[in-house]
Amino acid sequence: MSTASPSGELPAKSKRADAVRNQQTLLTAAAAVFVTSGVDAPIREIATRAGVGMGTIYRHFPTRADLVVAVYRHQVEACAEAGPALLAATDSPFEAFRQWVDLFVDFLVTKHGLANAMQSDSSGFAALHAYFLDRLGPVCVRMLDAAVEAGEVTPGIQAYELMRGIGNLCAGRDGDPRYDPRTLVALLLRGLRPD
Repeated sequence: MSTASPSGELPAKSKRADAVRNQQTLLTAAAAVFVTSGVDAPIREIATRAGVGMGTIYRHFPTRADLVVAVYRHQVEACAEAGPALLAATDSPFEAFRQWVDLFVDFLVTKHGLANAMQSDSSGFAALHAYFLDRLGPVCVRMLDAAVEAGEVTPGIQAYELMRGIGNLCAGRDGDPRYDPRTLVALLLRGLRPD
């Protein structure tokens, strides 16, 4: 028997653990496919990578837009959670930050494809962009502060400017397999080091 809240609403039914696991596996597989093949990659490719049938994907994400938005949010959360974990697990705050930037670049490559896929819903994309800044901005600030405090990064670098610069470097990848933003991002990160 369900118990109603004081407002008379029934509590939301939580997903089974295996359903949550399946969804997380799908999102991770879709993100990897989007990075290599773009957001227009065939659903069959995502299903194969996730080890599930196409029906499973459509059960979780009825439309491609639903899948793309879920991947975006999944990657933002993974990137946000990775920052503190990397700082805790790595002796060098700069090395933790470098590893975090690798994850951020993967996210940005997917994000640029997302922008193209969501052109018809500018308000939805604007809300996702605000969510991205709210979640990842503080993580970048914390990681930069730790690296500055350790003497591994020159003081005075603004997290927002750095994130935006990395984003601009990643934007050039669209449709050009000869361009790998990681080369220039690595140069940018070397430039953060004290003389």
